[in-house]
Amino acid sequence: MKKETYGQYVALFKALSEETRLRIVELLCEGERCGCHLLQEVKITQPTLSYHMKILTGCSLVIGRRDGAWVYYRLNPDQLSVIREFCQDLSSACQESAIQHERSALQ
Repeated sequence: MKKETYGQYVALFKALSEETRLRIVELLCEGERCGCHLLQEVKITQPTLSYHMKILTGCSLVIGRRDGAWVYYRLNPDQLSVIREFCQDLSSACQESAIQHERSALQ
């Protein structure tokens, strides 16, 4: 893990730390969705959806594209890779630390 990217990690995990946004991300795992469909599926108002999408697009986890009056959203695979790599690095670091701790306890 690189300390210079902690800010990026914070923004991503903050975006995922709210139930409605997590539900939206889960829905977008199934593919691109129109904002109008997200409104119906998540059962929120347009201003509430706009608020959540601003956070999700602000950290680049979600990409929006306008098509006429509608906005279509999809997940950004590059940011998903950042999250996956962070979790893998964290897991590896924890495993290495546990192994070192066990070795020192045996000595």
